[in-house]
Amino acid sequence: MSGLEIRRDDLSSDQTRALLTLHLSGMNANSPAGHVFALDLSGLLAPGIGVWSAWDGEAIAGIGALKALGDGSGEIKSMRTHPDHLRKGVGAAILARIIEDARAQGLTRLSLETGSGAAFEPALAMYRQRGFQPGGAFGDYQASAFNQFMHLDL
Repeated sequence: MSGLEIRRDDLSSDQTRALLTLHLSGMNANSPAGHVFALDLSGLLAPGIGVWSAWDGEAIAGIGALKALGDGSGEIKSMRTHPDHLRKGVGAAILARIIEDARAQGLTRLSLETGSGAAFEPALAMYRQRGFQPGGAFGDYQASAFNQFMHLDL
């Protein structure tokens, strides 16, 4: 997307917080009870988590985060494109920045947990295009009929 600026985000802006609220609402609406592992504001402010936002001028276009897992790997968290910017490459641009940062940190693997169903298919397609492969549960996650896991060796 031409003109898109991706920057580290301290989560203090109203636009970033509103997009995070929208993200959490969407995860809850499209996931069975007990299967939402999205981080809220306090979770994203925890040590070991970097957050990036994409901006189209003064408007937020998307958000994404990287959580260091402490074993040389990281987890993609809180990826969300603003509804006004869907299908414009915002998610791919944020993901590319997160991958770049993970490599700069010396991480050797990125993983993610997400759901199943139509609401998750666009994100899954994006991850596949970037080389993420289906795999087993990681960290404290438990596999279920709803969630799925993807991994990218760096």
